[in-house]
Amino acid sequence: MLSSYRRLFAVPHVLSLLVWSLVARFYMPGLMIAVTFLVVEWTGSYTYAGVVAGAFTLGMALVGPLRGRMADRGGSDRLVLVCGAVFTAGLVVLALFPASLWWLAGPLALGTGLFGSPANQIVRALWPRLTRGPERQAIYAAEATTQELLFVFSPILTAGVVAYWGARWSLLLLAVLALAGSVGFALALRRAGVTGPAPVEAVHVESGTASGEASRAGAADGPGAGRRRSLVLHPVLGLLFAMCLLMIVGIIGTDLMIVAWANELDAPEYVMVLASVWALGSLVGGMVSGALQGPPHLVRRCFATTLGLALVLPFLPPITHLPTPLLASPVLFLAGLAVAPTLAAVMGRIGDSAPSDRRAEAFGWLATAMGVGGAVAGPLAGGLIDGFGIAGGTVATVGALLMASVLSLFAVRHRAATGPVPEQAVS
Repeated sequence: MLSSYRRLFAVPHVLSLLVWSLVARFYMPGLMIAVTFLVVEWTGSYTYAGVVAGAFTLGMALVGPLRGRMADRGGSDRLVLVCGAVFTAGLVVLALFPASLWWLAGPLALGTGLFGSPANQIVRALWPRLTRGPERQAIYAAEATTQELLFVFSPILTAGVVAYWGARWSLLLLAVLALAGSVGFALALRRAGVTGPAPVEAVHVESGTASGEASRAGAADGPGAGRRRSLVLHPVLGLLFAMCLLMIVGIIGTDLMIVAWANELDAPEYVMVLASVWALGSLVGGMVSGALQGPPHLVRRCFATTLGLALVLPFLPPITHLPTPLLASPVLFLAGLAVAPTLAAVMGRIGDSAPSDRRAEAFGWLATAMGVGGAVAGPLAGGLIDGFGIAGGTVATVGALLMASVLSLFAVRHRAATGPVPEQAVS
């Protein structure tokens, strides 16, 4: 079952790039937790806490395609270093903010988010350059799965620091980790020799079938007007970006639900357990799906993610008041099982559908979609939690996941009508 992973990590530089990209992204899952506790401590409002947390992701979203184009043209190591330094400085300033200036936290978060780490889009664009065939099948599943480790350990570490030393210290810790990860990832890019411009690859054939969508998108990028065409206008890529936006609304909304649940009980330590159990389910699901043979079923995975979170609803206040939230842990584990497999399938399709010399830009648009989703999720879920309780906020996240599942039906139909990306190239 693990043979595909062994073959993958035998490819030169893959393991180093994966590990350091994860370190550079370690702050992301914990950032919302730290910011939420800090802003609620200042204002008592989950709505404004959601606004500030969303401002970080909105800042990242605004510059995703621009940074992707910069990385495609070369100098990705310098880009990572500059972003890491400025982002770290922004977190330090926010951590030292006096509570009386809480109203400035939103603009500061937006400006800081503009320099969030581009490690995720850079490394995802590199996988097709470094891997082929079965290795490419496994890498997106491995990347999505190992990313779940961040959602296990980052909330544990962040919530632990909040519980024992306070939210300000948790932000300072995340700042240090963000800088260290940026430096390590930049050095890994230099060692791998992949800091130069993205090459233009010839259209290739896998399993006897031309990579139809990639070739069509590439053809649209030839000299002339095609080069000016936005990747958002590509039918399948546009649908996949919209799906990811809605999925992130569901995922981030769930994180905020967990934080609010623990905070209302005045027990921050519950965040460590509940968020980690949910992420552990995703980790297990991703490991299993990445090792299995055969093509994935994107629609089935999307609806499974929606159903999993819907199962949590009956256990949330004010619908049910459990003696302890830990009783909901088995359901949260089940809710997480389909998350990583779904994200892996989507990322694989984006990597195969985008032109070879614009992959970082494509994943930049993915980062934008996810950033907008995160920016929407914070105030939306926060406002519903303030008004209707924790279950009310979760209803919105389930609805977002359901809409993403419906879009997956259209993405699959369009692929069938225009020539599918080979399923063997998607994990």
